[in-house]
Amino acid sequence: MACRLSGSGSYNVVVIPLRTSLCSLDALRFYLWIKRLKDLEKEKDALWSGLEILDRGRLWYLQRLEENWARWDSESRSGSCSYQNEAAEARSCLLRSQIQRVNGSLGSVMSEPNVSRNPCVFDAVVDSDLRWHNTVLTQKVSDKNHQISLLELEKDALLQQLEDLQASRIHLNQHELPCKSTFY
Repeated sequence: MACRLSGSGSYNVVVIPLRTSLCSLDALRFYLWIKRLKDLEKEKDALWSGLEILDRGRLWYLQRLEENWARWDSESRSGSCSYQNEAAEARSCLLRSQIQRVNGSLGSVMSEPNVSRNPCVFDAVVDSDLRWHNTVLTQKVSDKNHQISLLELEKDALLQQLEDLQASRIHLNQHELPCKSTFY
């Protein structure tokens, strides 16, 4: 976990008397140098804060991965691939959507660190809604594909049963023909 060196968030101001007047070039350089140091200190604090957030995020991701592996392991042992209820499925879809949004935001920060993006709140809401709907639709398509696969397996089993019945009927008919043929 990242540790932050300055916990108070306040900054010390050092006033060093100059031998020249306040309007001199040396005084201006000194002022700009102090201002730059102050800006660097603020940037350092912001970076430490970001590291703390990333560390908490990393731990959160690790916990979700462990939970996911545990669920996957228990479902693979029991042979069940379905969710317990629709609420868990909706929560899972929402979680995936949020993770995708956070991953996208982190990716854009990492690829464009010097560009400040301040998207309109409306655009962010629309983007979030589209991602959510995409995730829900993807889940529905996956569920329908699973149902189709089950129905195809059931169809194959029924066709096999039909073929077996037809084969046994033909076999029975071949054995019954000599017995039924009686002449009066």
